[in-house]
Parts: sequence; structure tokens; C-alpha cells
Amino acid sequence: MRWQIIVAGKPALAYAKSGVDEYLQRLRRYLDCELLMVKAGNSHEVSQRLLEKSQGAYRIVLDERGERPTTRQLSEKVTALEMRGDVKCVAFLIGASDGHTEEMRRSADLLLSLSSMTLQHELALVVLLEQIYRIANLRKGEPYHRD
Repeated sequence: MRWQIIVAGKPALAYAKSGVDEYLQRLRRYLDCELLMVKAGNSHEVSQRLLEKSQGAYRIVLDERGERPTTRQLSEKVTALEMRGDVKCVAFLIGASDGHTEEMRRSADLLLSLSSMTLQHELALVVLLEQIYRIANLRKGEPYHRD
């Protein structure tokens, strides 16, 4: 199964660039993970671009209104998707500062919240990549993740 992270705009903050590079490098060992960027804009424009880029994928939309699973629970959800056989790609969608449109939320296969607090989208990207890395390690039985 392919993994995509589709985000509005390129990370501009130094810590975010560094974190994204670090986790993408680490993930190459474990899974087929691709970071795609769409042009930033208002929430309607960004949501449309994200929907177009993620066509045909299982859409996991990051939104503060979403489910808040533990790392292990998210790992189990992804494993269940792989076992279904019909999901070839999972796409995590991160919008811009305006958030997602209602249409985007309705188009999601899963709404996922990384925190009860609102996160700046570049920070959310780094946190998401770390969680994907944690899931990859957990699934391989490596000691990175501890419950």
C-alpha cells in the first residue's frame, strides 16, 4: 500500500523543514511514503486541490473535529485497510491555516485529529510524519514505540 501526505504549501519554518526531511528519510526504510504539496490559498481552493490530488485514495483528513486514536489504534486501522485488499493508497490531507471546507470533511473516509488543540499546519505535518514513523516501527516489532 502506498502512503501519501498531501499538504497545502511547502514548509517555510526551519524546524518544520528539518523535521520533514528527517522523518521522510527514516520512513524510506519502512514504506512507500510520498509527500505532495498543493498550492496554498483559501480553504475552498485548498480543499479542491487536496480532493483532486487524493482521487482514488483512502482519504484521512486531519481536522480538529476528528477521531483521536492512540498510535496503536491508528496502526490497527491502517493494518485493517491493508488487509481489505481494495485500498491501494492512503492519503493524509493537511489543509492550510483556514482549515478544511465542509465538503472536504464529508469526502473524508476518516477524520483524524492529532490533538484537541489546533496545530499550525507545518507542526501538524511534522507530528503526522513522526506518528507514521512510529506506526511503521510498531508494525515491524521494533522498540521505538512504547505504550
